[in-house]
Amino acid sequence: MRQLYSLLGDVVLVALATLMALLLRENFEFYPERFQSFIPYLLYTLALACIALPAFGTNRTVWRFSSMSDYLRILAATLFITGSAVVIGFSHNRLEGVARSLPIMQAVLILFFTIGARILVRVRHTPRVRRVQLSKESLTKPSETVLIVGLTRLTELYLRSLSEFAGGRIRVAGLLGRHERQIGRFVHQHKILGTPEDLENTLRALEVHGIFVNRIVVAADFSKLSLEARQALLNVEKSTDIKLDLLSESLLGLDKAAEPAARQVAGGDASTPEDVLMFRISEASTLPLQRRIYWRTKRAFDVVLALVLVFFLAPIILLVGILVAIDVGMPVTFWQQRPGLGGHPFSLYKFRTMAAAHDAVGHRLADADRVSSIGKFLRRTRLDELPQVYNVLAGEMSFVGPRPLLPVDQSAAYAARLQVRPGLTGWAQVQGGREISAIDKAALDIWYVNNASAWRDLQILAATVSTVIFGEKSNLTAIRRAWADLMADGTCQPGSVVGPVGPMGSFAVATKMPANPPA
Repeated sequence: MRQLYSLLGDVVLVALATLMALLLRENFEFYPERFQSFIPYLLYTLALACIALPAFGTNRTVWRFSSMSDYLRILAATLFITGSAVVIGFSHNRLEGVARSLPIMQAVLILFFTIGARILVRVRHTPRVRRVQLSKESLTKPSETVLIVGLTRLTELYLRSLSEFAGGRIRVAGLLGRHERQIGRFVHQHKILGTPEDLENTLRALEVHGIFVNRIVVAADFSKLSLEARQALLNVEKSTDIKLDLLSESLLGLDKAAEPAARQVAGGDASTPEDVLMFRISEASTLPLQRRIYWRTKRAFDVVLALVLVFFLAPIILLVGILVAIDVGMPVTFWQQRPGLGGHPFSLYKFRTMAAAHDAVGHRLADADRVSSIGKFLRRTRLDELPQVYNVLAGEMSFVGPRPLLPVDQSAAYAARLQVRPGLTGWAQVQGGREISAIDKAALDIWYVNNASAWRDLQILAATVSTVIFGEKSNLTAIRRAWADLMADGTCQPGSVVGPVGPMGSFAVATKMPANPPA
């Protein structure tokens, strides 16, 4: 019954979009005689929608749980509906009463109405993400990513234990089921990615999406796995740093997950006091920052601008999708897991610019061999970033903010950059580019967090346009200014202490001194 309601809702939206296209075409002037001649085309459209929408499966997903794959199905259904309506209308009465530009406007509006409705419902039902106060515990507790092998009662018990007791310290990358027919299904909202025999290919596929597995948990009887599956597990254990565990009662206690991480962060060991620099974060400095009304107005600006861009850029998005499908094949988008606001992971979407990561026999290809000329053009013009407008609408990103890094690149030393939503573009992108060091980029990002404003965001958007046209350039003056300001306001101080350093629960994380720090 709910699928029927979803279908009826989509049909109503298609009807509204078609009528809106007619009004736009007639400059919002209503002519009864033109509307009468338009009725047959409208009926063709609605009849085709009743057939195509369920055929493409657009009514089978709960709107508040919609995803990029659902939007791609809507795109395919929309192209089928409008294309077929044009063909039938032309064969019937040569599209009498229908302007030649109207089907294009109709398709754009159908996408805008149907996808927009789903996004609004999703945003409405998504719990508001509060600004997470960073603390020393959030940085010192380890975060593991596990892959579970087997579908048994222990699997369900383990997943329930993680949900209730792990507190986000352990993330499930997915599961490996017993049969290929189970692939694509979900267990407690975790996807079955493949079979144990296909373990190595699954790990490589996850790496492409920015997910690096730390531990494999076997929830099935190891002796009852196939010889090929057992060999694959042992090979991974011997040839990688991934730990292999047989599920047992000791693991369900999750005691090891609470152990503090080693006092070492990317960029250097905190025990060497000669050349370290600390990014210092405290409640006294972050609370006023988080309470600024600017962040609420910034979110409203992001939503309005994203809706406008979806409307006007729909033809370009469609064209890019077609080019990508021709160039590298389906799917036209890919996702990577990135840390977002407060370190919460989210899926970042891009158009694909590279062919498959492995050849037919499983050998990994060099990145240079995978990028085509079309892919290079999309990267150069930033057109591959267009799907991230969806991330902005979903509240996972902003148009301006620190660019989200891969989890392996997001050092605890740079956690201050996670106090705000990540952005499509940022201060580090327009002032530093790809050539500067990771710590200089972090300094630029954290400087932006401390100095964000509407005027600063407009500067960054304008500079982004210049960067796309003329290419990237490093602004050494901006980098030196960022370091000088961070040191002057106490955000960054020379030293070698790691851990609590103040009564307000503040903390500091050591990292390597930049190559050319300010005097």
